[in-house]
Amino acid sequence: MLHGDFLGLVPGRGTEPGETRAYSPGDDVRRIDWNVTARMQDPYIRETIADRELEAWLVVDRSARLDFGTATCEKRDLALAAAAGVGLLTGRGGNRVGALILRGSELTTVPPRNGRTHLLGILERIMSTPRGDGSGTSDLAATLKRAGAIAPRRGLVVVISDFLDDPDRWRTALGTVALRHAVLCVEVVDPRELELPPVGLVQFRDPATGATREVNTNDSGTRARYAEAAARQRATIAGAIRGAGADHLQLRTDRDWILDLARYVSRRRRRAELAATAAPR
Repeated sequence: MLHGDFLGLVPGRGTEPGETRAYSPGDDVRRIDWNVTARMQDPYIRETIADRELEAWLVVDRSARLDFGTATCEKRDLALAAAAGVGLLTGRGGNRVGALILRGSELTTVPPRNGRTHLLGILERIMSTPRGDGSGTSDLAATLKRAGAIAPRRGLVVVISDFLDDPDRWRTALGTVALRHAVLCVEVVDPRELELPPVGLVQFRDPATGATREVNTNDSGTRARYAEAAARQRATIAGAIRGAGADHLQLRTDRDWILDLARYVSRRRRRAELAATAAPR
């Protein structure tokens, strides 16, 4: 998964000049080394060495919506676990990790540094973020714009959220970040957000606004409409993420998040290996 581990997560050939080799049909002509070509009387290209350090940013949503969970943990706990897992993976080998922690209108910035102590400090900041008070919603789009502004060097941006804001509000900002960086969106989900059990009259409360509504979950039609709407919502979120050019990983509070993360990393490595094999030599 790491940029510095051979193939890495961030695509591309790097920027540091490397060795030259004879030009082959299909090579990028922009990589021709004209000095060597003139000396050898045949076209030569100069390879580039993959960057060995990665600057990663964790964009972590701590809005009131994540203070919810009906399985093994709350979504806020799963978001913390995801930040820890990705942070430990990307923080090795001198790679720098920074964070943007979003809660309501508050945005905490932790500048990128390397080292395990720094990463543990980031996780402590995430863990100690107070629960939402229902005073308002978080602005994910503004946070993504901030991430793009403070991360000028190409690297990795990991966005950890439930992405339940209207995708029309954040998809453009996400796409702008993805133009420069490799972006992974980690979507945290609770099973009750996908379907309702038949448990009678239930009062629902919007944690961001405090609004409440009673729903009769014994009504099969209500449960079916809820499940259909939830499926459409998740499909819209997934489509917005893919359309922005970002990778998508869904973690659920009723699943083994470590296993799901490991499977994602394995798939990503295979994709990188296939891309490297197919690249012109």
